[in-house]
Amino acid sequence: MAQYAFGSFVEPLEQEFGWTRTQINFSLTLGLTTGFLSPLVGRWMDRFGARPVMVISLLFLAAGFLLRAVMTNAGNVTIDTSPNLIFWQPDIHFTFLTQFYLFSLLLFVGFPGATVMPAGRLISIWFSRTRGRMMGIVTAGNNFGGLTMVPLGTFVIAAASWRWGYAVFGLIIIGIAVATWYLVRDRPADVAKENNKRWSPPELDAATAAAAAAGYSMKQVLRMKTFYFITIGVTAAMFTYTAVLTQLIPHLEAEGFSKNEAAAGLSIVAACGIISKLVFGRLSETITARWAAVLSLSIQTAGLVLLVISDGTSMAWLAVIVFGLGFGGIGALIPLTVTEAFGIRYFGSILGTISMVGVLPVVIGPLMAGIIFDRTDNYDLAFGITIVIFMVGAVFMTLASPPRRPTAEPVPAYT
Repeated sequence: MAQYAFGSFVEPLEQEFGWTRTQINFSLTLGLTTGFLSPLVGRWMDRFGARPVMVISLLFLAAGFLLRAVMTNAGNVTIDTSPNLIFWQPDIHFTFLTQFYLFSLLLFVGFPGATVMPAGRLISIWFSRTRGRMMGIVTAGNNFGGLTMVPLGTFVIAAASWRWGYAVFGLIIIGIAVATWYLVRDRPADVAKENNKRWSPPELDAATAAAAAAGYSMKQVLRMKTFYFITIGVTAAMFTYTAVLTQLIPHLEAEGFSKNEAAAGLSIVAACGIISKLVFGRLSETITARWAAVLSLSIQTAGLVLLVISDGTSMAWLAVIVFGLGFGGIGALIPLTVTEAFGIRYFGSILGTISMVGVLPVVIGPLMAGIIFDRTDNYDLAFGITIVIFMVGAVFMTLASPPRRPTAEPVPAYT
C-alpha cells in the first residue's frame, strides 16, 4: 500500500494541491525514520517476540493512512503558557503538505516492525529447514498486495477520491492488526506446544528449535567484514523500492502510457514478483541466499536497462516483466542472507542495524528521482544511476563469504 500504490496518488495530489513531484517524493525520504528505529525495534523483537511489535507497528501504519484521509487546514492554535495561565495565539498554520509529511512519518515508524524483520524471525523459528521456500511464500504477500492494492487504490480514487483511497488502506491494516494479535506466535513454549500437531511443520522438533536459536551476537558481528559487505549489498538493493518501484507509474505515464496502463505495468511487476519470490526462495536453499541475491540484482539491472532504452510499448512491457522477475526475490533474500550468515539468535538486532544504514536509499532515491524528473521531464538518468548502484551491490554480495556457523545458545525467555 505504501510503496506499490504510492504512484497512484501522485497525480491526484499534484492536481489538488499543486505540489511538485519533488515535494511529494520528499515524503518518501522521511523513511529514514525507519532506518533509525530499526535497531531499537529489532532489539524489542528479540526480547518480547514478534506479536506485540507487529500489532503496535501495524496500528502506526493504519493511523498514518487514516490521518492522511482527513487532512485539513488548521487555523490558529491556542497554547497555554503556564504557570501564569496567560494565553497567546501565534499564527501556526499546518499546511496540507506539512500534514502529509507528518502522517508519512507515522507510516515509517510502523514499517520496521510490520514487514521484513518479523517475517524473517517467524519463518526461521517455525520452518528452519525449509526457510527459503517458506520465506518466498510469506514475502510474496508484499507482491500480492501490489497486485491487489494498486487496482483497489486506483479504483477507489477514480470512484470516490484519494482521501477514500487512504481511508480504505487504513481500515484494511486495522483488520490485519487484529488477525496478527490472534494468530502470530513465536515464544519457545508456543512453538514446542505445536510439535506433532496435525498442521505443524513436519520438521518441527527440539533439535530444529535449538538450531534456530543459534547465532552470533551483535558484538561479534560488528567485527566481521562479511557484515559490512552484506550491509552494502542490502543498502544497494533497497534502491529498488525507493528509486524504481515508487516511480514506475509516474515514469510509464511520462512515457505516454494511460493511467490504467501504468497501473497495469505495476501490477505486472507485482505478479512477476510473486513468481520471483517463490523461485528465489527455493533457489536460496540450493545455491545459498547470498548468491541468489547476486542473481536477483543482476536480473533487476537487466530489466532497468531495457526500461531506459525502450522506445516502444512492446519493449517497455518486456522491461517491466524482466525487472519484476528480479525485483521480487530481493525482499525474501535480504532476511534469508542475514539468517544464513549470522543465525537467528540476534536476528532482529542485526537486521535492524543493517536497516539503519538503509536510510541512504530512502533519502537519496526519491529526491534523486524527483529532482531529475523536475529538470528533465523523465526518469532515465535516475534509473541509470540506480543501475550502477545495483551492480555495486552485486559485487559486494559476491564478496560476503559467510563466517563459520556458531554453536547454539539457550533460547531467551521473553518478559
